[in-house]
Amino acid sequence: MKKLSLILPSYIILLLVMFILPFFSAAGYSILSNTTSQLGAQNTPNAWVMNITFGLLGLACIGEASLYLKEYWFQKILLIIFGLGLILTAIFQHAPINEAVAYNLLEDQIHSISASIVGFSFTIFSISVAFIEETNKRRIIALCMGLLATGLSFLMFSVTDLTGVWQRLMFTTSFAWLLFFFEGRKKEKITPFSFR
Repeated sequence: MKKLSLILPSYIILLLVMFILPFFSAAGYSILSNTTSQLGAQNTPNAWVMNITFGLLGLACIGEASLYLKEYWFQKILLIIFGLGLILTAIFQHAPINEAVAYNLLEDQIHSISASIVGFSFTIFSISVAFIEETNKRRIIALCMGLLATGLSFLMFSVTDLTGVWQRLMFTTSFAWLLFFFEGRKKEKITPFSFR
């Protein structure tokens, strides 16, 4: 019997929300330059949609980690931290893009810390997966995912006119890779350091 993916439904919702919600968000929001966090910002129209999506993704990652990474405590903890970080970004929301709108500064700061935890934990997780994958091909893919996440994070802060593009690309590729990784976990038992 095929094991169900907890991440897939949330991933589909994420893709829809990332590209449709901007048309129903704050005036002046741009897919090119604004982030998904700003879709879920404080006092922003329909922000609850983005924040529920963050929460669902976080819960799905925690669930998958608990189900399929039982024997790999390091990777399991990292993915659970990643999931918790996503949930925290939903609870503690970003400042609105309109600076004239009132917001809670502390909440915005906690959101930024949570978002950083999400980024760091995912990058370390993807690189660490290279040490538990069974084939060289899958190891290389895991390492490339870690490098891609790092590169896209750098672009978000250095080419800010396209921050929204870089972040959407990072979310799209990261969760697609997580689906690929867990499909492999469900099909075969992974043996650490078995080079073949």
